[in-house]
Amino acid sequence: MMLTPIPSGELAGALDRFAAQLADPSAEAAFALIRATPAARALGEEAASHRRAALALARRCGIAIHPAGAKPGFNWDGDALDGDSEAYVILHEIAHFVLAPPERRCLVDFGLGPGPDTTDRAAAERAAVVPLAERDEDEAAASLLGILWEAALGQPALASFLDQNWLEGLDRSAAAHFTAVLAGLRRLGLADGGAAAAGARLARRAG
Repeated sequence: MMLTPIPSGELAGALDRFAAQLADPSAEAAFALIRATPAARALGEEAASHRRAALALARRCGIAIHPAGAKPGFNWDGDALDGDSEAYVILHEIAHFVLAPPERRCLVDFGLGPGPDTTDRAAAERAAVVPLAERDEDEAAASLLGILWEAALGQPALASFLDQNWLEGLDRSAAAHFTAVLAGLRRLGLADGGAAAAGARLARRAG
């Protein structure tokens, strides 16, 4: 949920202000790819197509997916992905899978505690192993990585960028935070060469 909604008439100016504060060429390029996508979620058949593309990416990475209607109670239950989620949620969970060390991939919600869509919150809390101070860092990395994959797939990455609060602190820390998180992904080899190469890198890393 967006913490501070931006009126549609002010969005272009806010994005311009954010872009003006990016001094790193890689951050400028990544944001340009994100900004070129829609700011509104897809609907109907377009949304269904986006979901199929996200699930196809998960399968190419060898990630198990629960059958439709399984209702596992978690986006990730330690064994398989909830395939009934929206495309951007699926991509976010794939990002968590890639970023998590092997010992956390078998844990509910990757050992991070309950997420926004977790229904069995008590089980997710019991499975949590990541300290609270580190969860925000993990969430930020997964958020940006998922957004970059949305851009690579031609999906509304800007909608996720806004919903996941990347403009919060616009005139203070937003641009620096974006740059720092992107730099961390690049150090892992997950954001080099632009978003278009992200799927191939993901498949190699997952393998």
